[in-house]
Amino acid sequence: MKNLLLYTLVLVVCLSCKTQQQPSEDTLSIPGLIEKVEVIRDSLGINHIYAENQHDLFLAQGYCAAKDRLFQFEVWRRQATGTVAEMLGERALNRDIGTRLFKFRGDMTTEMNYYHEDGVEIITAYTNGINAYIEEVQNNPDLLPITLKAIGIMPEKWTPEVVISRHQGLLGNIRLELTVGRAVAAIGPEKTKKYFWFHPKEPILDLDSAINGELLSDNILGLYLAYRQPVRFEPQDVLPEYRIQETGMYTPSKEETLESSILDQLWIGSNNWVTRPALSANGHAYMANDPHRTLAVPSLRYWVHLSAPGWNVIGGGEPEIPGVSIGHNDHGAWGLTVFRTDGEDMYVYDINPDNPHQYKFNDEWQDMKVITETIPVKGSDAVTVDLRYTHHGPITHIDSVNHTAYAVKCAWMEPGGSPYLASLRMNQAKNWAEFKAACNYSHIPGENMIWADKNGNIGWQAVGIAPIRKGFSGMVPIPGDGRYEWSGYLPIVKKPSVYNPEEGFFATANQNVIPNDYELWDAIGYSWSDPFRGDRVEEVLGSGKPFTMEDMKALQIDYLSIPARQLVPLLLSLEVKDEMSQKAFAQLAEWDFRLLKNSSNAAIYVEWEKALINDYFKHFPDPEAEKVIPSIQLGKLITWLLKPELHFGKNGESLRDDYLLATFSSAIDVLETRFGNDIPAWQYGHETMKHVKIIHPLGNVVNADLQARLNTPLAPRGGNQFTPGATGRSYKQSHGATFKIIVDVNDWDKSIGMNAPGQSGDPESPFYMNLFDNWAADDYFPVLFSRTAVEGAKSEHYQLLPEKSEGK
Repeated sequence: MKNLLLYTLVLVVCLSCKTQQQPSEDTLSIPGLIEKVEVIRDSLGINHIYAENQHDLFLAQGYCAAKDRLFQFEVWRRQATGTVAEMLGERALNRDIGTRLFKFRGDMTTEMNYYHEDGVEIITAYTNGINAYIEEVQNNPDLLPITLKAIGIMPEKWTPEVVISRHQGLLGNIRLELTVGRAVAAIGPEKTKKYFWFHPKEPILDLDSAINGELLSDNILGLYLAYRQPVRFEPQDVLPEYRIQETGMYTPSKEETLESSILDQLWIGSNNWVTRPALSANGHAYMANDPHRTLAVPSLRYWVHLSAPGWNVIGGGEPEIPGVSIGHNDHGAWGLTVFRTDGEDMYVYDINPDNPHQYKFNDEWQDMKVITETIPVKGSDAVTVDLRYTHHGPITHIDSVNHTAYAVKCAWMEPGGSPYLASLRMNQAKNWAEFKAACNYSHIPGENMIWADKNGNIGWQAVGIAPIRKGFSGMVPIPGDGRYEWSGYLPIVKKPSVYNPEEGFFATANQNVIPNDYELWDAIGYSWSDPFRGDRVEEVLGSGKPFTMEDMKALQIDYLSIPARQLVPLLLSLEVKDEMSQKAFAQLAEWDFRLLKNSSNAAIYVEWEKALINDYFKHFPDPEAEKVIPSIQLGKLITWLLKPELHFGKNGESLRDDYLLATFSSAIDVLETRFGNDIPAWQYGHETMKHVKIIHPLGNVVNADLQARLNTPLAPRGGNQFTPGATGRSYKQSHGATFKIIVDVNDWDKSIGMNAPGQSGDPESPFYMNLFDNWAADDYFPVLFSRTAVEGAKSEHYQLLPEKSEGK
């Protein structure tokens, strides 16, 4: 509690100073407003928006968010509309083709009203608010942030189609499906099941005889993957006066490149939990959530407080969409983590040798649907492309030599597939029944939604649009000839859920949390994150200790490694002969298994853990498998190590022990090369081992002066991908929880949160990087909700007024 109290004291002093200095007051006329809107910006940069009606509330939210995040908004708009090549040139062409190929093309009224009964009004008002600020900038280019000046781009207006784009969502498992399909084609289904960790049920992995497995090695998902990648700038995209010298060009490291691997898709997620009043020292319910996303400047989430008749909600969400996806209102609090939901399948077709625009379905040749679009390209002529579709979905690859086509069927192309937007309904929930009903509209992503209310009730509802598959698993590509069709979708409220569990808490961390007695398995997936984060959270919450807010905070940043607790005793039961390994053994014997920065024990263990995962095939060669198995999940590997005879055979224990010692020896060699032979100098958190430096999208391609303004400092970190305080597997942290929230449900102003590096995306703003140091130190800020508390913390206060009509 010490750090939080100190930070709060400093905040109070700062607020006092700001009060004496008179917070800035302003009045702005905004087109489209009906009545006056008040905006109070607190000392941390959070906008508290007070409106007289719903329309004005969301128009003001759009205006304020665009004002803070204009560069981010313009990049999003181009991603959503398939116009990145207009900014970056020909290298972005495949991205734009993919974006247009996977564009939602249904009825927009149906789409917008799916997210809320007033969806058309809310989303339209939000885009009008964005456009009001963009128009200000267009009329006054001095308002353009330096990030847009550096690339010579003036932002353009939005439409509701931009808001409902699916491009940045956690959409499905099509990459894993193709990876598994390639593995089955190479080594067969049984050996594939040996190396992948499928559970709680066993999937059907047999490739249908109609599919030529050898052809699966083609670049089948090139357009899909291009559509899903983050935008990467190069020096030539920056105007000369802002550009880095060619000698300083940035090349991603091997470790950073690995972050996009299939293995990382299995750990990226979040933690959340809810506790009933009986578990807390003050008799209050709690909700905690720390979603793990890509670390970015500006951050991928944005705090806001929205207050109007029928609305009073605070929390964080995607800055480019209206509402709040994680937070609380007057009645309850909610949060989310990934509940892995398989909403994508790859269909493989025979195409007509006499007509390459036809595919076979139900023993008949069907015409592909064709949509022709023209894509502007910077530095060259516009490109006209034909986008092709089967009745299953977009065609991503045509093999004209082998007369084969591949399409991706996407559940998220149904109305309601825009990520997080259905949280608009949750924002107004007053109790568990209303929250659960709102969850029934939450298609994307698949999530573990949790709820805690001021009456002491807690609940969990898994959400996400889930196809029902009869007789096939969705884990390998399937023929598109009509024999493998989805049998509709499972109603979301029939996915697993609990209400007021007798344990007094419920926690999720992307691991399998499906009850054993659940029955509707045809719509449940087979691939989950390792259980270690979730096991640790449950261990702490189930301890019987009465919890305080400080305990909740400590658990959210907990760096105890359950894998270390399981593996280190195995290692220490063995004998080592070389002196350096003996010294490392002696260190580990006194260790508490916490991956703390500045810890040599953590450095030794993590380097060894990496060797165990990365070097498995060096010690147990399987040449065919090595080509198609990206890695082995640690959860599966540990089960082999704990029961070696079941996996390694007759001499299993001896083989395992040799493996443990050999990988430990190689880890010690790495550390000695990196740090020297003084073990206390082997520091986890060192800039060469575990650190964080968040880089702006332009942060490696602009000149040194601008880099210093755009990028955060370098800071030491603890933890890894398997600790509740999740910091990823890379030594340069690239994923984790920059947004955090812990809510005291019966005392809203006692809630705490974080959003690093800051609320604003404009480096000229005092709120651009003001939160980074506290985040890197695992600290929090108070999340103020009552009007009195907000008034006492204001740093800016302005009114948005309706634009006056001519002649008045």
